[in-house]
Amino acid sequence: MGWLDGKVALAVGGGSGIGRGVVEEFVREGASVGVLELSPDKCAELAELGSSVAAIQGDATSLEDNKRAVRETVDAFGRLDILTTFVGIFDFYTPLSELPENTLQAAFQETFETNVESYMLSARAALPTLQEAGGNIIFTVSTSGFYPGRGGILYVASKFAVRGMVIQLAHEVAPDIRVNGVAPGGTMSTDLRGLKSIGQDQRSLGSAPDREEDLKSRTPLRLAMGPEDHAGTYVYLASDRARGITGTIINSDGGIGVRG
Repeated sequence: MGWLDGKVALAVGGGSGIGRGVVEEFVREGASVGVLELSPDKCAELAELGSSVAAIQGDATSLEDNKRAVRETVDAFGRLDILTTFVGIFDFYTPLSELPENTLQAAFQETFETNVESYMLSARAALPTLQEAGGNIIFTVSTSGFYPGRGGILYVASKFAVRGMVIQLAHEVAPDIRVNGVAPGGTMSTDLRGLKSIGQDQRSLGSAPDREEDLKSRTPLRLAMGPEDHAGTYVYLASDRARGITGTIINSDGGIGVRG
């Protein structure tokens, strides 16, 4: 018996990194999963997970693509119980003083469109179907949504915004839908890219030099966590074992908050 037997999820941005790890764990726990993914190559790679996964190529910053992903997931598996979101871009710790004035507004818009607005669009598209099922939503926040220095001003501000969305949306949609979040710390095997507007889009956080030792040095547990280390937290929040939990964010970050 799996924790998610018979459940159907939509994972937005689930083609790589934490999202891919969660998709794999959901399948192992008995769920069927639709995946909205921008990259055609990543969509093709999802086929290796078998008939329990339906890859849907599209843009999470488009309301129409989100609505299509909901429809195609329901068409494939008959229902929708869980929405999870993983879309994000990173600012590589760029402080406000180093953001060029001529691209500052574009960088802000790019960050918030991707990291905040896409989550709102995904949730809006899924709300009617989730309400029918008595389902739940899990947003990916970040340790950057709790502590300074885990990104630059744009990324940190965007993740604080997602943290607020969890709380407000949980208030708005109760008692029909639960809304929670997971706040991962730094993660191995991520393909989190930089901002195109300031020329960072060819950089990937996962390829930073000495990343494993850097991650281990940050937290009391001395862990370089991978997607698989976060996936169980999403499974728990998605499952009926968490039926009394809403408006909560679980910090899966190696204990960074108690480092002193």
